[in-house]
Amino acid sequence: MAKAHRHRRVQRHWRQRRLNVNAPIGVFDSGIGGLSVLRALQKALPHERFVYLADSAHAPYGEKTEAFVTQRTLTIALHLRAQHHIKALVVACNTATAAAIHALRALHPQLPLVGVEPALKPALALSRTGHIGVIATRGTVGSDKFARLLASLQAEAHFVVQACNGLALAIEQSTLPDQARAAQDQISHLLQTYTQAMGRFGTGPGDIDTLVLGCTHYVFVEDELRQLLGPDVQLLSTGEAVARQTQRLLAAADLLNTQAPHETAQPMRLLTTGDLQGLQAAAQRWLGLPPELCEAAPATLQA
Repeated sequence: MAKAHRHRRVQRHWRQRRLNVNAPIGVFDSGIGGLSVLRALQKALPHERFVYLADSAHAPYGEKTEAFVTQRTLTIALHLRAQHHIKALVVACNTATAAAIHALRALHPQLPLVGVEPALKPALALSRTGHIGVIATRGTVGSDKFARLLASLQAEAHFVVQACNGLALAIEQSTLPDQARAAQDQISHLLQTYTQAMGRFGTGPGDIDTLVLGCTHYVFVEDELRQLLGPDVQLLSTGEAVARQTQRLLAAADLLNTQAPHETAQPMRLLTTGDLQGLQAAAQRWLGLPPELCEAAPATLQA
């Protein structure tokens, strides 16, 4: 009863808060993987401001319980609304979307919300062999949301699903100077192990010719995957689709910014609950952003 009453109180509070067209868009992930989605959002929405939060202290979500992921997601969403007054929220994490998107929508009914899910439907249109691979975290693969999506499409193609334990964490660690070399070796080992376990990749009958990247972290190892699988295998991620959906929702709510932010407004802020140097290195490496845009998240989010 107390929990339900608290949820109703939160709902009433946020229903009374008006959304501001000049406010930033919030983007968060369990770590640095969501930077791949942020990159697509920046490209599609050049006049918008963004606040990105990497919950790297608790990464990867794919190896945590659903209850833990839901709690973290709701906590971060409340922080982004209360402290940064965001006008929309992009949950740039497959595991967090699967665990918490319904709870988020219930608590924030007026806030434009965009989640991510593995691009199984687009893969159907691209595959010529009808054999589609999916790599994702254990949390995504084991979620009810993913199970329903997969069940709805299994009659149309043969899906080979592989949970890639440890891969997202290794990608996180690859941005840390003292762990980069060992992490890169681990990435190469894991990619080879998991793709070999899935079967044959190629364009022949029965070959997997399309691979869905079911975790936003995996976009940052596309080059390694292409070297491993060959140029004929198509790799699918969700960044561009998420950016298009965000643009549609903002336009529908009259919240789309068509002019560049005022020169006094900070166009980008990046926060992390984990290692600040790791976020700085990742933002510079993958988005070309200067390290001074990155900062440590408040202590209230560290626990």
